[in-house]
Amino acid sequence: MSTMNSPTETAGADALRQPVRARMADGRELLYFFDHPGQHEDFVPPADLRELPERPSPARLRRDPLTGEWVSFAAHRQGRTHLPPADECPLCPSGPERSTEVAAAQYDVVVFENRFPSFGPGQQEQQRSEAMGETYPAEGRCEVIAFGADHGDSFADLDVPRARTVVDAWAQRTAELSALPGVEQVFAFENRGAQIGVTLHHPHGQIYSYPYVTPRTLTQLDQAQRHREETGRNLMQDVLDFEVAAGTRIVERTEYFTVFVPFAARMPVEVHVVPNRHVADLAGLTARERSDLADVYLRLLRGVDALYATPTPYIAAWFQAPVRHPAAGELRLHLQLTSPRRAEEKLKYLAGSEAAMGAFIADVTPETTAARLRAALATPTGASA
Repeated sequence: MSTMNSPTETAGADALRQPVRARMADGRELLYFFDHPGQHEDFVPPADLRELPERPSPARLRRDPLTGEWVSFAAHRQGRTHLPPADECPLCPSGPERSTEVAAAQYDVVVFENRFPSFGPGQQEQQRSEAMGETYPAEGRCEVIAFGADHGDSFADLDVPRARTVVDAWAQRTAELSALPGVEQVFAFENRGAQIGVTLHHPHGQIYSYPYVTPRTLTQLDQAQRHREETGRNLMQDVLDFEVAAGTRIVERTEYFTVFVPFAARMPVEVHVVPNRHVADLAGLTARERSDLADVYLRLLRGVDALYATPTPYIAAWFQAPVRHPAAGELRLHLQLTSPRRAEEKLKYLAGSEAAMGAFIADVTPETTAARLRAALATPTGASA
C-alpha cells in the first residue's frame, strides 16, 4: 500500500475495523464484519461442513506484445455459478436444508476468497520478462464482499450503518491485501444489473488484488506525472478545483467529498466521487471520512436509481494508488460510477469506435447528467435513510 496519507493502522477512532476470521471447507478465508461494536465478541463462526473440490491452480498470465498489457487466462471460471434462482443463491446465509458459501445463519457483511478466482490462489513476488510466448502464474487474490444477508436488497437499500460497515470492510481489505507479497494494486468494485453482466443477483461486490499495475492506472499515472512536470501541481487537485469553479457538473459537495460528472464523461451516466484532501486509498480515510463516504455513496446510488422508473445498471469502481509504483503518490483515491443507460429503454453499446479504437462518442452531455442527478438527489428516493 502507498505510504502517502495511507496508514494501515491509526490511533483511536481512526483504527480500521477488524473482522472475525474463519476457514471454508476448501481452505478459503472467510471474514465476518459487524455493524455494531461488540457484536464480534461473542460470535463463534460456524464450521463449513460441505464437501468441496480442491481449489484450482492459478490462472496463467500472458503479455500482449502490441500493448504491453497482461491478460489472465482463467479457464476454470467457465464453470462458475451463473444467475441461480434465489433458493440456490450461494451468498445467502446457510440454513438447515442448504449450506452456502456463508456457514452462518445470519450476517451483516462478509468477505471471502472467490471460489472461481481470476487471480490466485497464492501470492508471491515474480520476475516477468517481456519475451513473447512466456506465461506466468496469475497469482494474486480475488474476494467477494456480500453487503448483507437479504437476497432482495441492493446497495441503495442499505441503511447508513450497514453502508459504513461496507466502507470499513473495503478499507480493512485494502490495507491487508496491499501488504501481501506480489500484490501491486487493490481494486474494489461492484457490478449491478444483468445489462452489466452480473452473474449473481444477491447484493455484493468484489475485491481484486492484481499482480501488476492495471492499464487504466498506468495511463492515469502517466498523465499525473506529465502534469506535475509541466505545472508543479497534482493533477486530481487541479481537476477538482476546475470542477468546483465551473459548478455546472457538481452533484454534491460535503466537508470531505465532492461528487461530480467529469467534463469529458464517456458514458451516459458517469459520476466521480473524490475526497477533498489527497489520500491514496480507502485505508487512508479517517473515521469521519469513512462515515461521510457511506452517507454520500448511499445518496448517490439512490439518485442514480431515481433517474428512471426501474433500477439503473452500473459499475462502481474504486481507483486506488498502486502499492509500490514510484509515482503512486500522485494518484488520489476516487470512485468512478458508470452506467450505459442513455434512456429508459436504451443502452449505449461500445461499438466500433469505442470497442476497437477506444475513441468514445458521447450521447449525453455531462451538464445534462449532472442536472438530472441533482434533481434526483433532491427527491425523497435520493435522500439518505
